[in-house]
Amino acid sequence: MGMMSEFKDFAMRGNVVDMAVGIIIGGAFGKIISSFVSDILMPPIGKLLGGVDFTQLFINLSDTGYTSLALAQEAGAPTINYGNFIQTMLDFIIIAFAIFMAIKGMNSMKKAEVKAPAEPEKPSDEVLLLQEIRDSLKR
Repeated sequence: MGMMSEFKDFAMRGNVVDMAVGIIIGGAFGKIISSFVSDILMPPIGKLLGGVDFTQLFINLSDTGYTSLALAQEAGAPTINYGNFIQTMLDFIIIAFAIFMAIKGMNSMKKAEVKAPAEPEKPSDEVLLLQEIRDSLKR
């Protein structure tokens, strides 16, 4: 087998294709969650915390004073953007909780399905033939 056909066999295996689909859907899901966090959840949380916008929190490491992170970044000043870190951590916690709840819901739906008792497998033709031979020898 040539290297190209081996690569084709590898790349077209079911689990590789499934993983690719999962990554694409995960990317789209990530955008939805990011929008949910930044556009829906963070405004009320920011209001509850007195209008704090986490992404604007920073430590200026230069000697010049800057009133906003955007101005400091525009000037090329070194900054520690701990507000972005806080925002990213909140996003992660919310995403992890949403995934946990989705999986918990799917697991409870699986448990709710009533499993019908499985019918015993019917013996194969060979087994039936051997049983007939056995029974005829007993007679």
